[in-house]
Amino acid sequence: MPINKKIFFLLCLSGSLCLLLFLNSQCHVSYSLRDVSIPDTIKTVKVNFIENKARYVNPQLSPSLTDKLRQKIVGQTRLTQTNADNADWEISGYVNDYSVSTSGISQQQSSLNRLNVAVHITLFKRKGNDQKEFDISHSFDFSATLTLQAAEAQLNDRIIRDMTDEIFNRIFSDW
Repeated sequence: MPINKKIFFLLCLSGSLCLLLFLNSQCHVSYSLRDVSIPDTIKTVKVNFIENKARYVNPQLSPSLTDKLRQKIVGQTRLTQTNADNADWEISGYVNDYSVSTSGISQQQSSLNRLNVAVHITLFKRKGNDQKEFDISHSFDFSATLTLQAAEAQLNDRIIRDMTDEIFNRIFSDW
């Protein structure tokens, strides 16, 4: 085989392998928005505890979600976290849905369950006396052979990461 055909063959083979690996991998996208658009007059943010008002309460969800949102805001914006009541922006919210439903049936039995998580967020912009409210919801599928507690143990990091990313993006990017 001439050298050009060998190179072409190797390039095609390596490209095919990369495509195959990409398609078989689980893809997690994380957004980093260091250049978020925040007015220069805004210096501080207060992130209140995100309460859990859902019928079923996962005791780890609210504190983990609150903490991760605080970390993301401080780490990816120039805002300073404060607990003072005069923060330029104040974020509060609550979990309003945490429920399981069947999403897949095989041979007349549940094969796939879906954990639905929804959070209501309020952003109060003290300067300008403006308030913005929005809801974030996300579904997480898991095998019906798992108990809810086992599924929560597997999904907890992903739930916190995905919900935090969506809240952050809605606050700072209006996604």
